[in-house]
Amino acid sequence: MFEPPTASTDQQPGELGLVQWHDFVCREEFVFDSGQKLPGITIRYETYGELNADKSNAILICHALSGDHHCAGVHSFHDRKPGWWNNIIGPGKPVDTNKFFVICSNCLGGCQGSTGPGSINPETNLPYGRDFPWLSIADMVRAQHLLVTKHLGISCLYAAIGGSMGGMQVLQWGISYPHAVARLLPMATTARQNAQAIAFNEVGRNAITRDPDWNNGNYGRGKGPQTGLAIARMMAHITYLSDKGLEEKFGRGKVTAGSNRSPLDAEFEIESYLRYQGQSFINRFDANTYIYFTKALDRFDLFGPSGRLEDALSAVSARTLVIGFTSDWLFPPPQNRAIVQALLRCKKHATYAEIDMDLGHDSFLVEAPELYTLVRNFLSV
Repeated sequence: MFEPPTASTDQQPGELGLVQWHDFVCREEFVFDSGQKLPGITIRYETYGELNADKSNAILICHALSGDHHCAGVHSFHDRKPGWWNNIIGPGKPVDTNKFFVICSNCLGGCQGSTGPGSINPETNLPYGRDFPWLSIADMVRAQHLLVTKHLGISCLYAAIGGSMGGMQVLQWGISYPHAVARLLPMATTARQNAQAIAFNEVGRNAITRDPDWNNGNYGRGKGPQTGLAIARMMAHITYLSDKGLEEKFGRGKVTAGSNRSPLDAEFEIESYLRYQGQSFINRFDANTYIYFTKALDRFDLFGPSGRLEDALSAVSARTLVIGFTSDWLFPPPQNRAIVQALLRCKKHATYAEIDMDLGHDSFLVEAPELYTLVRNFLSV
């Protein structure tokens, strides 16, 4: 059933072109790990490629904290950028849509169409805000499982792939639904965040909640703690890069001085870059979602009360490839390697690959021929 699909044509890598999103509306009660409940949920998603007759060629893409369902193609020919993983998904690309039916959903709790803190609470006719249930990575995966099995009618995924928070979801798929996924490809991820990663998230959350416009999370659409959210994004973005990468890209380069520039205006290129990242982020992301997602990241802990990673990973039956990046100091190689070591101690089919790149945690998102080869080869066996 899980033989690698073959393409009907031998095309060179191409583009998906125009794509569109869809909504899966589940009207059944959804129970969170916290015990809190919602009367139903909506999950926004996109698909690329064609599902084959026996529904055995489906690949789920799991997004990172700041990502969403739009991972490839464009929504309009006026779009300035394609989806966030367009370099790896498409006809003839490593995740080849000539062969595979690719699914990507906005995570539960998100702010790009899926039910989240910004969604309307039917009991109050106002956004949920802080009344939204606290969620976990397992809750996100449970919602994805409903999408894949109940809505799309797929009993088993050919593979689940994702980096960072997406990698955590991939691991959770292998644990929660071992017979519903045949291959796991997590990258630049961890089985639990260390104290440093939690600390960075806490500073970001404080930047948001101490913003004068926070209002305890109760703010209207397009309003809220935008300054705090921008600062949180700026600081988090630093953790996604590397010292060497920043030095090579920016160094101590300075922006062109204007005649009316104040001492507090951006002087160095890196300052200008971070300010741009913060400003662009607030135009597409919700502060409550940022808090909920970072809390879900902090609480993710596959080591559990026993402190034994093997206790969780013993449930995995999927063939697994974990990929780490040498310059990733947010989820460094030893944390990625530990996942494979635990799987091997459980006598699972697991492999670790490490790519030498200077671009830090975000290395999995950029043009990287070695990564492409690893992904293509893993999906072909």
